[in-house]
Amino acid sequence: MTTSFSGTVETGRAPRPEAPVAGTDGVLVLDTAQRCLSADTVLAHLFDLDAGALEGRALTDTALPKPLIAVLAEVADAALVAGSVRRAKVSIDESEGAPSRSRAFVILALPGSAGGADTVTLIVSPYCPGASTSGGAAPAQTDERSAHLRAEAALFMRDHVLGVVSHDLRGPLNAIHSWGYVLERKVDVADAAAQRALGGIRSGVEQQVKLIEQFIDTTRAETKTLALNRAPLALRQLVEHAATQARSSLASARHVTLLMESSLAEEQISADSERLTQALWLMLAFATEASAAGSTVVLDARAEGGSFSAVVTFTASQKALLDPKLPHALEGFARKQATLPREAARIAWGLALCKRVAEAHSGTFEHDDFADGATVALRFRVPLSAA
Repeated sequence: MTTSFSGTVETGRAPRPEAPVAGTDGVLVLDTAQRCLSADTVLAHLFDLDAGALEGRALTDTALPKPLIAVLAEVADAALVAGSVRRAKVSIDESEGAPSRSRAFVILALPGSAGGADTVTLIVSPYCPGASTSGGAAPAQTDERSAHLRAEAALFMRDHVLGVVSHDLRGPLNAIHSWGYVLERKVDVADAAAQRALGGIRSGVEQQVKLIEQFIDTTRAETKTLALNRAPLALRQLVEHAATQARSSLASARHVTLLMESSLAEEQISADSERLTQALWLMLAFATEASAAGSTVVLDARAEGGSFSAVVTFTASQKALLDPKLPHALEGFARKQATLPREAARIAWGLALCKRVAEAHSGTFEHDDFADGATVALRFRVPLSAA
């Protein structure tokens, strides 16, 4: 294999003209000696590596492409020396007795600290040279990414529904169990038929509780405790990528405009990039599904008071949400459930992922009641730094 590259290191706040491939940012954290402190699975996937094999190694000793290593090292040093964000881009041409394959990346270097030591976080983003920012990802990549996001939303929705069922079943069972003891004190111990009836009640309750524990609680355990892969993230880039994915996966097909209102510049957050992207995408996708063609969904994203908040507002259309002929990201039963009256503090099933991601980051998620023709807001808030 032969490899050639061209790369430049940029400074300042100039916007990137390249279109990122939404949701495919890889993250690598280095110390001042350029030793890899951590690497996420996305970065490893981009270069067909094992993320664990990168950790603890000097950058130059990793199996990353050598041209990429050179640019990563240069932009990391530049960010640490300047104490501010630096950008770079690199194009790598690979060939192995076949037509060459060109891969291009934009790199964002964010200086920071961990455990009292200086570090630099490198965000490696594939991009499509010459593509517009409104649609840079290839259709196949967009479809694959959208399918993954829908699957994650469905998984969390399933587990949320199981949690609701588990909770709501235990209430009546506890009542039956308690009244059984009351009856036991009132019934003559010599009445064999009554004692058999009471035994049947107790046995039935115990069987139901066992079924809940074995099948419902065990099934939903996958998302009950949500592990996070925290790293310093550039908020504006993350929000823009989520919006780009929402446009390409649903909004464009539904003829709904997604408008981003934000004063974010270079603010950072310590969070799980993938989970936050999933939550923001789902908020935008839900709002798009519940909006009529030609309408606008507004995302207001800001960092203030030590927190990051994202508020999505839209004008609800029950017809648009339930119309089976329109493109949808959420399943039909979840969309119908969103139109039903909510019990106190409960959320629409389809938005369960947003709530779990917010709570895992010590934050909150809530939304207004869905009313046809009304302005509805979805509110997501998490602290900028880990608790």
